[in-house]
Amino acid sequence: MVKESQAQVLNLYRTFLRYSNNFENYNFRNYFIRKTKDSFRANRSIEEKDIPEFLLKAQKDLQVLKRQSTISQMYHFDKSVVEKLDHDIYELARRSNS
Repeated sequence: MVKESQAQVLNLYRTFLRYSNNFENYNFRNYFIRKTKDSFRANRSIEEKDIPEFLLKAQKDLQVLKRQSTISQMYHFDKSVVEKLDHDIYELARRSNS
């Protein structure tokens, strides 16, 4: 049962991160990634008997995240300065390795 619960929680964590990465807006995307990591870290030492309750709440939160990430994809934003800078650094590194 413990292994099955761990697998469910890990799968849920990965799903949260996947949907968090779907946000168009840099700030929302990073907020939800950070919130996901912090939330799962805070519940790392949860007792076995509390896992079903945690999974139920997490499933509800995931539905909200899915809906919001879908809505986010309907609206396009200009890239923030941070994203442009990240892209430029990546391009420079790629060119120097060629």
